[in-house]
Amino acid sequence: MSKPAERWIGASVPRLEDLPLVTGRGRFAGDVDFPHQLHMRIVRSSLAHGRLISVDTAAARAMDGVVAVWTAADIADLPPIEFREGPIEKLAPYRQLVLAAERVRYVGDPVAAVFAEDPYIAEDAAECVVVEIEELEPVLDAAATPVEYRPGLDTESTICRQGYGDVDAIFADAATVVEIDVSIGRHSGVPLETRGAIGRYDAARDVLELHGAAKVPHRNRESLARMLGRSTAGVHLYEGHVGGGFGIRGEIYPEDVLVLVAAMRLGRPVKWLEDRREHMIAANQSRQQRHRIRAAVDGEGRVLAIDDDFFHDQGAYLRTHGSRVVDTTCGILPGPYRLPHYRVNGHVRMTNKTPCATYRSPGRFESNFARERLMDAVAERLGLSRVEVRRRNLIAPREMPFERPLVALGDDVVYDSGRYEALLDKALAHIGWDALERDVVSRRAAGEYFGLGLAIYVEKSGLGPTDGARVNIHTSGEIEVITGGASVGQGFETVIAQVCAEVLGSDYRQVRVIHGRTDRIEYGIGAHATRATVMTANAAAVAANKVRAKALDMAAQLLQADAADLDIADGRVVRKGEGEGASIGLGELAHHLRPTSPTRGDRDPGLTAEGWFNTSHMTYPYGVQIAVAAIDKDTGAVRIEKLLIAYDIGRAINPMLVEGQLVGGFAQGLGGSLLEEFRYDERGQPLSVTFADYLLPTAHDVPNVDVMLTEDAPSGVNPLGIKGAGEGGIAAAGAVIASAIDDALGSAGTITRLPITPQYLKATIDAARAAVRV
Repeated sequence: MSKPAERWIGASVPRLEDLPLVTGRGRFAGDVDFPHQLHMRIVRSSLAHGRLISVDTAAARAMDGVVAVWTAADIADLPPIEFREGPIEKLAPYRQLVLAAERVRYVGDPVAAVFAEDPYIAEDAAECVVVEIEELEPVLDAAATPVEYRPGLDTESTICRQGYGDVDAIFADAATVVEIDVSIGRHSGVPLETRGAIGRYDAARDVLELHGAAKVPHRNRESLARMLGRSTAGVHLYEGHVGGGFGIRGEIYPEDVLVLVAAMRLGRPVKWLEDRREHMIAANQSRQQRHRIRAAVDGEGRVLAIDDDFFHDQGAYLRTHGSRVVDTTCGILPGPYRLPHYRVNGHVRMTNKTPCATYRSPGRFESNFARERLMDAVAERLGLSRVEVRRRNLIAPREMPFERPLVALGDDVVYDSGRYEALLDKALAHIGWDALERDVVSRRAAGEYFGLGLAIYVEKSGLGPTDGARVNIHTSGEIEVITGGASVGQGFETVIAQVCAEVLGSDYRQVRVIHGRTDRIEYGIGAHATRATVMTANAAAVAANKVRAKALDMAAQLLQADAADLDIADGRVVRKGEGEGASIGLGELAHHLRPTSPTRGDRDPGLTAEGWFNTSHMTYPYGVQIAVAAIDKDTGAVRIEKLLIAYDIGRAINPMLVEGQLVGGFAQGLGGSLLEEFRYDERGQPLSVTFADYLLPTAHDVPNVDVMLTEDAPSGVNPLGIKGAGEGGIAAAGAVIASAIDDALGSAGTITRLPITPQYLKATIDAARAAVRV
């Protein structure tokens, strides 16, 4: 009997990406250098809002080693930074210029760029640039009445309105109306590697190169080509290793445009690396929203309608995402609940803070917190358990696919599959919910602040509409997969290799995955919106199946067999059911398919094929998170004693990597729930510009996360049945931690904001104690 093909899909195999990283041979933006390169340093506004009176660059220009100093006047021909999806006329006036002209709008707004022979000269010269600004009153409260942004426009750039049903009538007749006012603090991804960009112009080929790209190289190439008036054939982006993405990396920032323009105009490569303080004031921030949300509930605890009015603090400009975080918040907020009537108004408000964009699980971290706080409030008002009120409102499997007349990321919201109540029951049993409730009673009786938290949520993944891949088998037998995907540390290469190896009956370690290079494949969406595995893996499977068919066809001729009687195992084509019979390797078949091979016949040359995967809808994985929290009443410190993430992935390509994504995501969510916050004073000066002020969770803070991975609801919208996991761990972290802390305080509805810092929690406990004494 021939050996069966190895099953790679579903196997927790080691990552392919790690060898160069753990042996010190990774190539990050800081490792990229070209001969005769210049170094760029940005001069930034020190005020949050003001009229730009003058920028004196004379002293800086006169310094030895300084090649050029630019202000807005030197690049007046450049347009503002484009939206990724192309022109959006209504939002266009809120875009950011590459260098500020006339006004500065946040501390960190770029006003000048210095180009010098080394980074030290560039930094010294930047200190010599004198910027005169007439300070203006900053706008800092997104929920306040809008004021003028520029002539004819106010600080409310747009409102996202979505909904369905007759909300007003339902609220008028509701047995109970529950209303809360909750807010999420401003925080963001803080990757180990800060941003970097290296521009290089190859005049001989008339090609402009950007190194240090991440996340969406192909989409950014299109935007940069439009901005610079060049063909996409003359612009190429190159992704190296990325020390953390999380949504914040890989967007088009002013610095990316500047290094490219300078490389062309100055005739030398230009390198820029961000320092940590710059990152804390200039890189995209996220999250800050305030929700005034209410529910209309019947006497049995069924939520008949939700009405939400929320304010999104966008910061100074609309960057490449436009208003997509708010649009996603609106489209995803109903979560796993049936909800017959729904209305939401999302106000995108401009303030004099660092601009906001996406951070891992944008729009879901925020909406899950608001909705799950509301569900806890409904349970409290009706005297029902938090479990029961959720159970009564969950969408049933028989209702799948479940279509809502809503839109998220431009897609109609259609939940593809889900067994929400079954996952809830499995999670409760796995963690021992009933026993934990008994522990709460006994530990509170002993004077402890101890509680349980629960959150149920629906994620989204697999944003389309299209992705492609090219699979090529070399005469050596090595399999090369060229994709338009991107790797930001999520194990992309390993997963794609596993899918191709399974289709082609080979070892996944024989597969080389190429990504993040616009010169190798013309089209790609990259890695964002938890889409890489769903879209790129399915495209790679299509291409690999075409290669498989071609290999079997060629082998059938050479082995004098019917292709239907052949299989591929260990990289060799064999007869099904035979042991040591005739076989031929994939590399040998590639040799027979060379253009000059006499055995090729009329087949196209090469053991290669291109495959495309198209989809009209995203996939919707879902999860249940349960937290056990204890509070030190004297310090306000929170200790998460247990944390369960139950998550249905549909079908896992590599369960180990899925678990890693979920645990890592929760660690970030823990930070945003308890510690991390970008704060500003009354003049708009940032107060969180170092790690002494912006606190990140340490290994001591992060609990041992218990992951229960299920595959009960494979997706019906892609052949592999897979869903994404990149944002599933963080999506409900704020919601579940707030629920647990609220329960520990024994006073439902106390926690209405994130982060729940020790100072905030200590003040809350002290106030409650004082009220009891009175």
